[in-house]
Amino acid sequence: MDSVRGKKEGNPKNCVSLGLHKNWRDFIRYCEKIGYGEIQNLKIQDGLPQIAEVVKKKINFSKGEGGKK
Repeated sequence: MDSVRGKKEGNPKNCVSLGLHKNWRDFIRYCEKIGYGEIQNLKIQDGLPQIAEVVKKKINFSKGEGGKK
């Protein structure tokens, strides 16, 4: 059992058996798919995730990115 995700490895449909709403299942699968990163401005309505913004590109100015070329 994967204690972080609360499911058996290799069984992506397990969250269905937990009775999670489709919005939560889709959100969890999306989080697993991206692996790491940030989700900005997640909108929750009636206790369910509705909309999140996807950041296209991150520029780290402290590493010299985004300067004149």
